[in-house]
Amino acid sequence: MQFRTEINLPKSALQIEHHHRIITLGSCFAYNISAYLSEYRFSVMSNPFGVLYNPVSIYNTIEILRRNRTFKKDDLIFHQGEWHSFYHHSDFSHHDAESCLEKINDRTRETLDFIRDANIVIITYGTANVYRYKRKSLIVSNCHKLPASDFEHYRLTPEYSLKVLNETVDILLEINPDLKIIFTVSPVRHWKDGAEENQRSKAVLLLSVESIVKENREICSYFSSYELLIDDLRDYRFYEDDLLHPNKQAVDYIWKKFNDAYISESCKKIIKEVEQLNKARHHRVRNPLSEEAQRFFKMQLKKIEWLKNKYPHIKTDDDYEYFKNLIKE
Repeated sequence: MQFRTEINLPKSALQIEHHHRIITLGSCFAYNISAYLSEYRFSVMSNPFGVLYNPVSIYNTIEILRRNRTFKKDDLIFHQGEWHSFYHHSDFSHHDAESCLEKINDRTRETLDFIRDANIVIITYGTANVYRYKRKSLIVSNCHKLPASDFEHYRLTPEYSLKVLNETVDILLEINPDLKIIFTVSPVRHWKDGAEENQRSKAVLLLSVESIVKENREICSYFSSYELLIDDLRDYRFYEDDLLHPNKQAVDYIWKKFNDAYISESCKKIIKEVEQLNKARHHRVRNPLSEEAQRFFKMQLKKIEWLKNKYPHIKTDDDYEYFKNLIKE
């Protein structure tokens, strides 16, 4: 007897290797994928401008990179004692305008350098609903707690959403013609818009992504994170207490599906080796100065050196420094 409808994804033509450079853009769900990639020592840059929810905000980010745009004070707004950018997360905000601009412009240069040499972009859309700042007729990435009356809130049309996605792909390939793009739609529900509006918003995203992938099959693919949570797991025991965000059990399950579909067989072997390293890092040592603990730390250094020699592309420098700092002189 079967009690759930499991979604079994086919093996993707795009197979991720450890030497690939990966950048993730989009909603908070993009952080989940990047966190797993980082944990298994892939070279990944996660949401360099902060969380982005709608297609226009992600397009704006790509356009900033294409132009290598330098932000100036006129591009910022001052609210509640801080300078903010409508294109960036509040992590970039600062009470000093020059400090805010320095963080923004440094990140633009870092991200552009990374994406020029990247192999894969993972884009996660969260909603087709946007906030337009009336004074500048600008669709923003973050409202920075300005009054709601300063914004117009509405849903992108399917036609406009598709146009934005097409332009996003075009600009990405202009920056780096060798990029491959994985699209996902976040399963996190935007409940403040209401149940019906959330579904309509997700429908716009799903249809837009479907069209893009069909038109660009050699470049783009779709990962079914939305369907895996909504249709496969489909139970509130897989949600956090807010009943909107997937819990760790759900995210682990979705990662496993991503792993099965996109991670190469050679990478999976490396991941098993890295899992042993992760266990060693998480191992609680009662007395770090004991002879037994010191032998354990030195043994980990040798294992890391062995891993680095065998798999030169995996990122183990932090692991080496971690255990090296635990060894007494």
